[in-house]
Amino acid sequence: MTETTKTHVILLACGSFNPITKGHIQMFERARDYLHKTGRFIVIGGIVSPVHDSYGKQGLVSSRHRLIMCQLAVQNSDWIRVDPWECYQDTWQTTCSVLEHHRDLMKRVTGCILSNVNTPSMTPVIGQPQNENTQPMYQNSNVSTKPTAAKILGKVGESLSRICCVRPPVERFTFVDENANLGTVMRYEEIELRILLLCGSDLLESFCIPGLWNEADMEVIVGDFGIVVVPRDAADTDRIMNHSSLLRKYKNNIMVVKDDINHPMSVVSSTKSRLALQHGDGHVVDYLSQPVIDYILKSQLYINASG
Repeated sequence: MTETTKTHVILLACGSFNPITKGHIQMFERARDYLHKTGRFIVIGGIVSPVHDSYGKQGLVSSRHRLIMCQLAVQNSDWIRVDPWECYQDTWQTTCSVLEHHRDLMKRVTGCILSNVNTPSMTPVIGQPQNENTQPMYQNSNVSTKPTAAKILGKVGESLSRICCVRPPVERFTFVDENANLGTVMRYEEIELRILLLCGSDLLESFCIPGLWNEADMEVIVGDFGIVVVPRDAADTDRIMNHSSLLRKYKNNIMVVKDDINHPMSVVSSTKSRLALQHGDGHVVDYLSQPVIDYILKSQLYINASG
């Protein structure tokens, strides 16, 4: 497949990130590597979206701390960014609403072609820039003067880095200007962009728990967006999917990362990291990046069992 026909992907991970671990970062890396190896996708960005404080999980430290820790964890990445939108809302947001927010923002700001997993590429949903009076960057219909997919890919990444992947100062996070017009170029190229939910097998398994998820939300998440699952602890994802009629229905929208490499980070969790911090376990350096550890110690987080 050529770059034009490949689907361009933004991976979105929602969660507590309490704290963010090396395992979270490796989840992004493994998912990107796997999608690239399929030959059907180009991953152009990753978004870490920490949950709102009102989520109510025991031991959840404030979003101010979690946003800063996430920012420190990705500060050396050239494609993963932290988005504070979810934390800045008045109340807790569902995973479905977070996905829809980012999809709608991409439409408004970039003008990219966005499609659901079930939308044929010949009938994409095209996001239009806000300011229709803006002079298009490429008006000439002559093919030789239009950018190729290879050339425009750089523009896509540049635009997206300004939209959802802005790297703000650690102490300050800002919203995207939703009235910005960054997408005039994209209106002239048939490049599909999808936002896929990135998660572990534990979240996938939670879909099987009756009453835990809103049925309509699950339909949208799995049926419209799609999921990339990075299994933890050799989880049996086939068994999980067979246990849910909805997951069976949309099994083609669920991509399970399968590789032959033993990943030690796959057993790392935020819970294990908090316990290590509480007990003064030196193995915490295997779970968390040093900047995150330094911030935790400086801020006296996770010192006791209450978080």
